[in-house]
Amino acid sequence: MGLHPDRPTLRRRRYRYLGVWQALTVTPALVLYFILAYALSWCAFVPLALQAEGFMSGIPAWSHLLGAFGPALSALTVTALTTRRAGIRELLSRISRWRIGWGYLGAALLSPLAVYLVTALALGVIAGDWAALGQYGSVAELPGVSGLAGWLVCILTFGLGEETGWRGFALPRLQKTYSARTSALVVGAFWAAWHIPTFFYNYDPLLISILSFTIGILSGSALLAWLYNSTGGSLLGCILWHGSYNAAVASSGGVIAVVETAAVIFAVIFIANRYGPETLSRREKQVI
Repeated sequence: MGLHPDRPTLRRRRYRYLGVWQALTVTPALVLYFILAYALSWCAFVPLALQAEGFMSGIPAWSHLLGAFGPALSALTVTALTTRRAGIRELLSRISRWRIGWGYLGAALLSPLAVYLVTALALGVIAGDWAALGQYGSVAELPGVSGLAGWLVCILTFGLGEETGWRGFALPRLQKTYSARTSALVVGAFWAAWHIPTFFYNYDPLLISILSFTIGILSGSALLAWLYNSTGGSLLGCILWHGSYNAAVASSGGVIAVVETAAVIFAVIFIANRYGPETLSRREKQVI
């Protein structure tokens, strides 16, 4: 008898696992948001995947960047349908909310760059490979674009395009019912699956690569939940961090990408231990 949970425990577990699904099924706006975000982004991603498999041709690589705006367009569309002009104004106000404190602003904008530079310098000293120092911000889809220009491209595409949806729309609605940790994991799961077509042309489709990528996405989702809640619901901080992280990882790969992801994982462990799963922050959860 001691090896099996009692019936009340099993019932609590069943209700806990069903709860996340119910949060989606009883909230039509969230369901519509995720469906539309996938549909819009995959209009760009799927043709590139088919091209990589030899079924299509002539599709420019830069069309990948257009897929970044699927979550934002979905958020704006569903917000317009549900809360109309007032909701649109509120969403846009969170994008431009810049008074979040210099510490959070600096962490959002510079922490991925700092990890990149430290790792690149270490590679130079240890292995004599200094090439990475000049590669930050390189955008594979736009040859010749790197440095500050590439950084801005990453912020204005996958930073603005994704965060307006994942953190701007989905996260605060889930946090209304669930803890910040649970909400971040749900958003992270959908965020990871959103990338599925890109594994055919942008990532290594090996199982270990998919698993490590998913762990990185879930950790990034928790870190961004901390940043979102800590800044009172500012999307600007999330946009800056996401763009800066992409500028670091997409332009380097290899050792630097692994170190960047490891830094995020360690940061999330620290945040979870310090603030707990309910808010992942010293402030209250930001909800809609």
